[in-house]
Amino acid sequence: MSPLLPAFSSAVYSHPMRPTPLLVLLLNTFVMEAGFLFIGNSPSFTQGIAWKVGFFLLLPLGLSLFVWLQFRWSAAICVFYATIGLAIDIATMIQTLSTDTTAVAPMMAAAISGLFYFCLILFGWQSFLAADHGPTPPKFHPPNPPSPS
Repeated sequence: MSPLLPAFSSAVYSHPMRPTPLLVLLLNTFVMEAGFLFIGNSPSFTQGIAWKVGFFLLLPLGLSLFVWLQFRWSAAICVFYATIGLAIDIATMIQTLSTDTTAVAPMMAAAISGLFYFCLILFGWQSFLAADHGPTPPKFHPPNPPSPS
């Protein structure tokens, strides 16, 4: 006796995003960069800190969100933005080393920010490469071998 409805498998139709080590590292460096940004500035929220929060925290967070939502254009923009940020951080570290060798806090802030931008580059690049890889069609099974009769 056949059932009235076809037998559906209990497969999940949308898989949640797995916490990858890259994503965890990206979020941790984001939190540390936000901490360095707020510690390095005064506790009052001025216009100077408002554009820094917008450009250094909210913009990468928005780009990461669009990358996570798998918009292909956002992955390229994320890689471009993070490459420029990483270049600026490397230049800041070199300038700090050449002018003041005892400045530990600016070096740590630039290193954490550089690590954040490097993770953002990897996150965007990984998403950019995986954007076209949708589900593949099922493969044909080879024919059954002839029975030995």
